[in-house]
Amino acid sequence: MVKYLLGDIVKMKKQHPCGSDQWEVMRTGMDFRIKCLGCGRQVMLPRRKFEKSVREIVGRAD
Repeated sequence: MVKYLLGDIVKMKKQHPCGSDQWEVMRTGMDFRIKCLGCGRQVMLPRRKFEKSVREIVGRAD
């Protein structure tokens, strides 16, 4: 199981309508809050849906 940290940049399988597919993890737990790096929109997703949608971790938080 992959451990996601606050500040990680993840690449999702589907693009956001603004055209970006990279998101920053803002909150972890049962639900994830992620922020689009293209337009700044924030979205809450259940853990299961988030983990299915992530393609790769692009950048790790320090």
